[in-house]
Amino acid sequence: MLPYRPCVGILLFNKEGRVFVGERIDTPGAWQMPQGGIDADEDIRAAALRELREEIGTDKAEIIRILDKKLRYDLPEPTRSKLWNGAYRGQEQTWIAARFQGQDQDINLSAHEPPEFSNWQWIKLQDTIELIVPFKRETYRQVIEMFSDISQ
Repeated sequence: MLPYRPCVGILLFNKEGRVFVGERIDTPGAWQMPQGGIDADEDIRAAALRELREEIGTDKAEIIRILDKKLRYDLPEPTRSKLWNGAYRGQEQTWIAARFQGQDQDINLSAHEPPEFSNWQWIKLQDTIELIVPFKRETYRQVIEMFSDISQ
């Protein structure tokens, strides 16, 4: 049985309580919150801020909460064989809520090569489910439930 890839997911809330989602450059129409692998010996907070810098071009964020429970999802077989040389069955994510401390103009999707997102927007937390690829929807339902008090 293949292992899960250690990963961090970030709910980045703006001042209006909406969350950042980006449209994947490699899968038009598929949106997600910033997320990515945790490097060996990397602290969760450091991983979250690094992923924000890489994916949205800024780490102007204050961490609000780190979820104690890790959430897992399995990748569909065609996707699994393409990612990470087929070494993982899916991802085991530690989710972090953070408050964006910058301005919209601080967001730069081209800050890292190659870029991950082609487009971005702020949306209501509960609206993320409709934009997310089906295999991640159960994870996002859990994330919404566990962080819904922040978006109020």
